[in-house]
Amino acid sequence: MDKYRAWIRRLLAASSAADGAYYRWAKRSHVTWHVLALLYALDDGLPHSQKQICEAWGFPKTSVNTAVKACQAAGYVTLEAMPDQPRQRQICLTEAGRACAKEALGELCAAEDRAMEETVARYGPSFVEAVEFFFSRFREAIDKNLSEREEVRSP
Repeated sequence: MDKYRAWIRRLLAASSAADGAYYRWAKRSHVTWHVLALLYALDDGLPHSQKQICEAWGFPKTSVNTAVKACQAAGYVTLEAMPDQPRQRQICLTEAGRACAKEALGELCAAEDRAMEETVARYGPSFVEAVEFFFSRFREAIDKNLSEREEVRSP
């Protein structure tokens, strides 16, 4: 396994540097990182519950809840009943929220598009599948490990 350590460290460093770039972009856009991430998750135009965002993006529930409350206070989102799950609420962007998302994400997405275009030109579209595969295997290994540790502690 030691042979993979250097590659994993490179991936983690690159991922952390990308997170830092998103954090700096959020600061420049005068929103918190979590609000930027929430706007990003909602910008696909589909309804999402807080639970769905937490599961899909791996965000802590408290962070999503804090971002939702901040966006509600700013008039960027509303919470509406989900037709198929009455106990959950879907988060919907308001007109002001769509404008904020467009402002905060416009140039950011353009930068992402340029980086992806260059990357796919160099490595091909399977690059995305490979990265998704790695992170899904990693997440599954972590979840399994944490689950086994919880079972050991349970009486």
